[in-house]
Amino acid sequence: RFHQKKLNLPPGPRQWPIIGNLNLIGTLPHRSLHQLSLTYGPLMHLQFGSFPVVAASSVEMAKVFLKTMDLTFAGRPKTAAGKYTAYDCTNMTWSPYGPYWRQARKIFLTELFSAKRLESYEHIRVEEMNSLLLQLFKSSGKPVVLKDYLSTGSLNVISRMVLGKRYIVESENSIVTPEEFRQMMDEFFLLTGVFNIGDFIPWIDFLDLQGYIKRMKILSKKFDRFLEHILDEHNAQRKDTLASKTRFSNH
Repeated sequence: RFHQKKLNLPPGPRQWPIIGNLNLIGTLPHRSLHQLSLTYGPLMHLQFGSFPVVAASSVEMAKVFLKTMDLTFAGRPKTAAGKYTAYDCTNMTWSPYGPYWRQARKIFLTELFSAKRLESYEHIRVEEMNSLLLQLFKSSGKPVVLKDYLSTGSLNVISRMVLGKRYIVESENSIVTPEEFRQMMDEFFLLTGVFNIGDFIPWIDFLDLQGYIKRMKILSKKFDRFLEHILDEHNAQRKDTLASKTRFSNH
């Protein structure tokens, strides 16, 4: 530290030893950063444990990071969430920017998000929207938690587009119950967005002070079992289709 080059850093709060400015980050980090930006401005410097952080908190600063200098900031740091819930940061969300990421993005655009593919999924979105409206109609006159209905509708669309069928409703030969599937997805979205202290102070990561890593490992095993079952289902369907085509051609 004594020989470090003096950097022209943005303003920011004083730092504590070891933890830096982590003491200023509450249970809702985005709100904590907003409150700090009111004092230190739209571009501020913070120290999260062992890592320096620059936070942008205005439209103008966001444009610099996301558009003007997007390639410089395109990568993401490796975190426990990426390691344990995304096969060591190998999916498109967590992998570092480079040839692998570009290839994964190309596959996503071709197989899921191309205009032709999205058009072919139109009937799924229509059916799930009609199902959502029907469920709300049946609950008319009663108080409802709209978030639950919207979450169910979104999960149904995603699971049918990506996995081939619904997993929120009881289905034959399903390896998980609808409630287990919902809990898995809720846990996944929660754990990929948590503020894990070990990510910022690596030398205490093994302590798992918040218990997040233990939960990530449990979730990872559940997803392994679930995804292997889906692959087995798809392979069985492919073999059945191939066998049917063979019998038809023989006739």
